[in-house]
Amino acid sequence: MAKILTRTVIVLSFVSLFTDIASEMLYPVIPIYLASLNYTAMYIGFLEGFAEFVAGLSKGYFGIWSDKIQQRLPFVRIGYLLSAISKPLMILFSNAWWIFFTRLLDRLGKGIRTASRDAILSSEATHETKGKVFGFHRAMDTLGAAIGPLIALAFLYFYPGQYKWLFVFTIIPGIISVMLLFLLKEQKKQVSNSVKISFLSFFSYVKKSSVSYKLLITGFLLFALFNSSDMFLLLKLKEQQMNDHVIIALYIFYNLSYAIMSYPAGFIADKLGLNYVYMFGMVIFAVVYLAMAWGVSHIMLWIVFFMYGFYAAATEGIGKAWISNIVPKEEVASAIGTFHSLQSISAIIASAITGIIWTQLGASIAFTITAIFAIVSALFLLFVRSYIKA
Repeated sequence: MAKILTRTVIVLSFVSLFTDIASEMLYPVIPIYLASLNYTAMYIGFLEGFAEFVAGLSKGYFGIWSDKIQQRLPFVRIGYLLSAISKPLMILFSNAWWIFFTRLLDRLGKGIRTASRDAILSSEATHETKGKVFGFHRAMDTLGAAIGPLIALAFLYFYPGQYKWLFVFTIIPGIISVMLLFLLKEQKKQVSNSVKISFLSFFSYVKKSSVSYKLLITGFLLFALFNSSDMFLLLKLKEQQMNDHVIIALYIFYNLSYAIMSYPAGFIADKLGLNYVYMFGMVIFAVVYLAMAWGVSHIMLWIVFFMYGFYAAATEGIGKAWISNIVPKEEVASAIGTFHSLQSISAIIASAITGIIWTQLGASIAFTITAIFAIVSALFLLFVRSYIKA
């Protein structure tokens, strides 16, 4: 294990752990806090949607920039620093533009750091250990996503309505994550700075990329076009008259399942093939959505959300590992960043499509169509796998 989980991998994983603790402490709180300031659901929805969209697009831009100068750590440090300071800054003022600015700053931080961090993780692994390395990182990241809401729930139980203090407390895990990054060092490389980069350079990267990369992200994006926000799953539970506490508990249980299974999923992927585990994850996703579409008992819901955790473990980190295995090492940040940018565009379309179908035909039809396209995407990847050279 020591050879697989290097010092750099462990440090980056703990950085993600503490960052996600801070982020997820506020995930269930931000909408409530903004509502207490009399912001409308439309404003909150626009705020979150636009912030996530900018974060997604910026991943491609900063990934290409990172590859261009062959530097990773500056992007990682700046990205995590912006996210750390933006959360407590949100409560300084209550006007709409300040709220918008601080939320955008947080998501921009994620956009700056993601591709470079993943490139570092890729450089610390071999083809045979990519699944384990990315799986371990996802496990730690998602463990933070489970711990964060638990802290928020416990705090609000004892101090109901004291939302602002949660924003203040995010300073602690935020500072820890940034300080950990100074345990890492990077050797500077002499590279040309003559090439200009536009914010939408990731479209150019797709054009010049290999056939293997084009085929792989086609399968990924076909899936992403119908993989709507997890909020629709929670909305479906609410539609079934489930208690709010049970819904939150299921969400936490999903994150714990995801965290626990990420490293084992990576281990299996390294043994059997990243492609097979990823495609199996898509099939599990389809089963989950069909189950949610046509109804299951409250007891079965725990099994369904456990399966959903496995789907996430079998696709999130493993998808990045698969991408990093089929591109030159000097293009890893560009390749992963470009995929994230295109995925963010697809996510907005997916949520819009699901919302329209849900409104017109009902949740069951919307979820069934989503499940069908997950299977179609898995079959596409199965068909073209021999053309994707790792």
